[in-house]
Amino acid sequence: MPATASAITPAHALKSPETCVYVGDCREVLAALPACKQGKVDLIFADPPFNWNRAYDEWHDAMPEDDYLQFTYDWLDLCVDALGPTGSMWVNIPDDWAAEIVVHLKQRKLKMVNWCIWHYRFGQNTMGRFINSKVHALYFARDSDKRTWNADPILEPSDRATTYFDPRTHAKKEGRNGMRVPMDVWYGKFWGRIQGNNAERRANHDNQIPEVYLERVIRACSNENDLVLDPFLGSGTTCTVARELQRRSIGIEFSAANAKSAFERIKAGPKRVKHAHPTQHVSAIFAPRNVRNGGSQVAQKKC
Repeated sequence: MPATASAITPAHALKSPETCVYVGDCREVLAALPACKQGKVDLIFADPPFNWNRAYDEWHDAMPEDDYLQFTYDWLDLCVDALGPTGSMWVNIPDDWAAEIVVHLKQRKLKMVNWCIWHYRFGQNTMGRFINSKVHALYFARDSDKRTWNADPILEPSDRATTYFDPRTHAKKEGRNGMRVPMDVWYGKFWGRIQGNNAERRANHDNQIPEVYLERVIRACSNENDLVLDPFLGSGTTCTVARELQRRSIGIEFSAANAKSAFERIKAGPKRVKHAHPTQHVSAIFAPRNVRNGGSQVAQKKC
């Protein structure tokens, strides 16, 4: 049964770091959790149902549009209220609802930091329009100047360094030894949709997000022992990665069966992400241009 404000206890829990999974409607659980009522959440990651009539066990994923939007605004408002003064909020959402969510969060006075894109190569095939191959990753903060932000753990090799061998990328004032903060379109190895025989795949879970996606968000936007909240836990990726990275976490899942499966995954730990070894992604799409000139590598030809 959904949790109520008068009785709120986790269905599953672990310690060191504290990890709690609640079963119920996220609107009711969020309204009842002390950390949320007191605005003490450091990072929120939300991957809500898309209203695409997908199989989410007990959840009805085919609401009338007005009902779905009201549901969306209700949980967004509760998340905004839960966010601490240095906190950030991410929403993973398709084209259908991205604009409405951006407008609503701006009206709630959150500051947009980035409108990122998660790009994958295998969208649903169609001949009637362009194939969908992306989801929006909307990054908002309570205060853009005071937000928690850690660039170093998410740096990746720069194209200028690995492809064009630009010496400026190694200059002290221009770069970090050829590394850069990722661009706002995310793709590459281990960034595809989790499906088929993927090592991360959890049976009976729909719309599963790659571990490296949550690794980037959690490393960049929280610190160890911070509190991470996922109001739509699903297969458990957020809490699984948060626990590996030594963050406390809260996950909320409508389905008791899905919550149990997610908790088993949380206990087992992630397949790819390791606390001591931040994943370094290489997102270059061209081969290195490695003609040598006077002892240094330069671009073979202009783009």
